Amino acid sequence: MTGTPAPDLPPTVRPHDLVGIGIGPFNLSLAALAHGLRTGGDAGGLSTAFYDQRPAFHWHPGLLIDGTTLQVPFLADLVTLADPASPWSFLGYLKDRDRLFPFYFAERFHLERAEFDAYCRWVSERLPGLHFGHQVDAVRWNPERSLFEVDFTRLDPHGGAESLGRAHARHIAVGIGTEPHVPESLKPLVDAHGVTVIHSADYLEHRERLLAAGHITVIGSGQSGAEVFLDVLRARPAGAERVHWLARTEAFAPMEYSKLGLEHFTPDYTRYFHALPETVRDGLVPRQWQLHKGIDTDTIAAIHDELYRRALHAGWPDAVLTPGVRVRTAGRVATTKVELHLEHLQQGTRSRLTTDAVVLATGYRERPLDRLLVGLDPYIRRDASGRPRVDEHFRLVLDPAVSGSVYVQNAERHTHGVGAPDLGLAAWRSATILNSLTGKEPYPLPRRTAFTSFGLERREAPGIPGQAPRLTPLEEWSGHWDGL
Repeated sequence: MTGTPAPDLPPTVRPHDLVGIGIGPFNLSLAALAHGLRTGGDAGGLSTAFYDQRPAFHWHPGLLIDGTTLQVPFLADLVTLADPASPWSFLGYLKDRDRLFPFYFAERFHLERAEFDAYCRWVSERLPGLHFGHQVDAVRWNPERSLFEVDFTRLDPHGGAESLGRAHARHIAVGIGTEPHVPESLKPLVDAHGVTVIHSADYLEHRERLLAAGHITVIGSGQSGAEVFLDVLRARPAGAERVHWLARTEAFAPMEYSKLGLEHFTPDYTRYFHALPETVRDGLVPRQWQLHKGIDTDTIAAIHDELYRRALHAGWPDAVLTPGVRVRTAGRVATTKVELHLEHLQQGTRSRLTTDAVVLATGYRERPLDRLLVGLDPYIRRDASGRPRVDEHFRLVLDPAVSGSVYVQNAERHTHGVGAPDLGLAAWRSATILNSLTGKEPYPLPRRTAFTSFGLERREAPGIPGQAPRLTPLEEWSGHWDGL
């Protein structure tokens, strides 16, 4: 990448090799690894700029509850699994903060969420080329210049429009993240005046008001729901907890965290999944919910321990945990209360629950790309369900007339599987993108990452002769079936 001006651009305007839209952990990872190439790496000096409308980096601030931890080890930081020597690693952060020895003696493999947020903010405050307070408004392809045009609005500290700008880029990386999901039955109440119905993404902001409510209901069976329920339970007086936890799943189920189960979050599985037929992928993702939507076993144990401890001293706690329930409808009663109309999915029974406050731990959904990339819509190739097609290098499949690439981060679960939102694959995906973008291999990637062979195709294990079995395709087999 030379960074030379494109035809018809003023000499003072130089197009970027890469413009990133959104600065969450995934594009922050991409920016950190790209920075190693900006400073004279194998790519010959990569020119990048990343934009985000927020005034500064924050990672799920509403869920940084004291004591909550990441569900991936600290090695799953922004860079280490692609470049262990990067100055932007978590260990580099600890050294800069003079905390390497305390971390060493703490013997913590999983970080507290608040510490991961602090680490990412440390990177975002030092890494050049990041532009917060910049709202990207439109992305277009200019065929005459063979460049993307990215229009943005500079925002003042209060979020008001300050000025307009435009960047030119050879390639784009979209990392706009996810947004809180609110079930249709509860949407009218989330913004209603006088009732307390919030998404767990905003839990800490409203925690004091929630804890002051007479009766609290938590809806959602995942990790966030469990953490909110436990935090509320610990804050309420014994014998007067008055908290109800509802879940649509058949049980408050633990997350699949066995060592072989975790191999679903490896590059090997991602490549296997991407090669499957579209219909197979679509049927597979919902069945794998326990790989990423279950509850950490330590959190489940902590909830049971807290309930048991309370039962010892004050009788059965006033806490109700009910799985297998869906909220059919909801409405306001008595001005400030909420009435939930419930249906038990196994019993087929219906009931009503009146509560003073509701926390929706109902997860997140990918932000639609179509709103941001509407200017590129004529060029985007789609699958049978109308979703953008994404190739193995995390590029949108575009019309051949577009010479630039649009890379996506955490918008490709339908093509790459359950690992798309997983922090453990962030550095590998960023390195894959940069290798593709530069046409070189500044970040050599591992050839094998799992002991599991997910398909029947032959695969030689690098450096381990004879480990991969010799599988004979049926059309080559000439033996006889002897029965089973």
